[in-house]
Amino acid sequence: MPTVTPLDATLGARITDIKLAEMSDAEWKVVEDAFHEYAALVFPGQHLSDDEQVAFGERFGPIEVLRGDGKKFAAISNKAADGHVLSPEEKRYQTLRGNEGWHTDSSYMPLAAKASILAAQVVPSSRGETELADMRDAYDKLDDAMKAKIENLVAYHSLYASQAKAGYVFKTGESYGFHRHGTPIRPLVKVHPITGRKSLFIGRHAFRIPGMADTDAQKLLDDLLEFAVQPPRTYAHQWQPGDVMMWDNRCVLHRACPYDYSEPRVMRHVRVAGDPATELVETAPDERADGFEPVAAE
Repeated sequence: MPTVTPLDATLGARITDIKLAEMSDAEWKVVEDAFHEYAALVFPGQHLSDDEQVAFGERFGPIEVLRGDGKKFAAISNKAADGHVLSPEEKRYQTLRGNEGWHTDSSYMPLAAKASILAAQVVPSSRGETELADMRDAYDKLDDAMKAKIENLVAYHSLYASQAKAGYVFKTGESYGFHRHGTPIRPLVKVHPITGRKSLFIGRHAFRIPGMADTDAQKLLDDLLEFAVQPPRTYAHQWQPGDVMMWDNRCVLHRACPYDYSEPRVMRHVRVAGDPATELVETAPDERADGFEPVAAE
């Protein structure tokens, strides 16, 4: 049976003695239970194929399709299809640099993501880690006054806004996430639909709080983020080719750590869609988009 070893942080576990491409039902139960308990899992040396990684993701639920061709996996890479390393003028490069900010995947979509699964194919000679932060423990450690202050607050989430803050302007339709469905409105305090545990739901895509001046809202969001991403709530994974790591977007923030962008870094990403019953929310017009076509929350 798989061996589950907690990481040296308030989140995460390393699971060994398992082949994700050949899991028995009993082994799957170990993985699923560990996912809910630890919120992030590391599987060293798996070397999954595209189809195997997708199949593993589908164990957790339907896949959020990120590509226009309908494929259920996406490359997160600074290497273009023709082999050249991306330059700062290219939109994919700008997306990668934006991802160095703490975030949760697809909080800027009407339907937020449940989980993300990342597999390393080519890694740079140094750095390029993926760092995680435990928003469950962050919420737990807030003082009572701050918990009371944010209990009923909501924030808008927008990839347009977060990329603009990083210095990059994108047009509608230019890349995944730059859509016309509006900016989702999400609570700052999220209750996990499985565990019932509260966590902070913040990150770089959150940018405005209704009823609060924008400067005050941004300061509150920045202060919460600064508090939340401190040890022992963080874990930075040093990638080796073949490693697989996944995390629960409902209670974990992540970011890509900088590296020498002249060296290739090739990762494969599979994103598990959220349950519409808990992750689909109403949206408001996004002033940076070229239109508004809302998706009604159920």
